[in-house]
Amino acid sequence: MEEKKFVAFKKEELGVKEYIKRELGKGRISAVSIEYTPVGEKIIIATSKPGLVIGRRGEKIDELTRVLKKRFKLDNPHIEIREIMEPLLDAQLVADEIALLLERKGSLKFKVIAYKMLQEIMKVGAMGAEIVLAGKLPSERARSWRFAQGYLKKTGDPAKVVDRAMSQAITLPGVVGISVSILPPNAHIHDRIVVDDAMRSRIKLASVDKEIPIIVKKKGGRK
Repeated sequence: MEEKKFVAFKKEELGVKEYIKRELGKGRISAVSIEYTPVGEKIIIATSKPGLVIGRRGEKIDELTRVLKKRFKLDNPHIEIREIMEPLLDAQLVADEIALLLERKGSLKFKVIAYKMLQEIMKVGAMGAEIVLAGKLPSERARSWRFAQGYLKKTGDPAKVVDRAMSQAITLPGVVGISVSILPPNAHIHDRIVVDDAMRSRIKLASVDKEIPIIVKKKGGRK
């Protein structure tokens, strides 16, 4: 019985998150999280465009609050906006942006869209990025295309710091699946070796020490 209640509770929570994302628009929302407090529900919306989400004088937030109370039976929802300062380092925002570009410009330009987005991600300082597109691109048969640059961990503990997200684009040939992985510039990688000026100087000193011959003098030997 408790398991059924938990499943129903999580289903309702997922419905709230999906409704907020759909209502506020694709490409604006990165993530929606819900925290339950004694005074009500705290809904945190991560977005790169807080002005568009809030609206003039907060009318969009007020309307969203009314819907959450009436439709989803939330007691006292409080909406909090968390601004994303660099949207190109957020995998969900990048995936949604690629989906919007494919829907707007067409699937035939998928290579141009993917390469340009990859360059912009690396330009803002990401250590590595990967974009995978799957669908009827550009032929009638579905296949996958991978675009990657930089350093990106796939397994082990370092892979946990990689930001991953998925999205979908509805194009004329069919649905295109979009997968984005980004390794942010501030990620801590244990096995990463940074070749800077200090390391170069140490390498030079070590090579010089190896070149210096070592002369061993024998006691009592003839000169």
